[in-house]
Amino acid sequence: MAMPAQFDPLVDFDGMWTTQLADRYLPLPELPTARYECINGRLVMTPAEVGANSYGEMSLAHLLRPAAQAAGFYVYGPVNLTFELRQWIQPDVTILHALPQTDEEDKWVPVRLCTLAIEFVSTGSRKQDFIDKPRRCAEGGVPYFMRVEIVRRLRHASVEFFTLVDGEYQRTAEAVAGQRVRTDLPFKIDFDPRELLP
Repeated sequence: MAMPAQFDPLVDFDGMWTTQLADRYLPLPELPTARYECINGRLVMTPAEVGANSYGEMSLAHLLRPAAQAAGFYVYGPVNLTFELRQWIQPDVTILHALPQTDEEDKWVPVRLCTLAIEFVSTGSRKQDFIDKPRRCAEGGVPYFMRVEIVRRLRHASVEFFTLVDGEYQRTAEAVAGQRVRTDLPFKIDFDPRELLP
């Protein structure tokens, strides 16, 4: 008599993941620190962020917070930015123009609350960071997107800032370490990417 196959949510729910299933089964005990994102019901997992990116994320949030708060925005770290029940991402830094109103929204933040999504490029998710996530944010109507790339061994940091125009992102500001990235919208942003390096 054959033994029944052991239940494995990664296999059994492939292509069917929703926020409800994620509430019930994530994080997985064997992968407690992984980042869990979902695209069209397919779970995408990446390892915890490398140290240089983590440092840069904290530094950028600290740099942006005063001007953002003065303009009425809210600076968050990673959130479950939710496009629909079968699709969410976790930006590294997230700027909201309105606070979640319920516990459910606080866990699964509706994309309509997001003004700026910020991604730090990771070696394990370059395609997502350069193509997939900007496209999804544009489709979700997020007005601004920022991409940051840090190469620790080279002491390199670069920032690209994008504005949503007619449904697509156009680069409206950029800088590398030693220069300044500047924009007045959605609030005043003015910093040297070098400030993001440890």
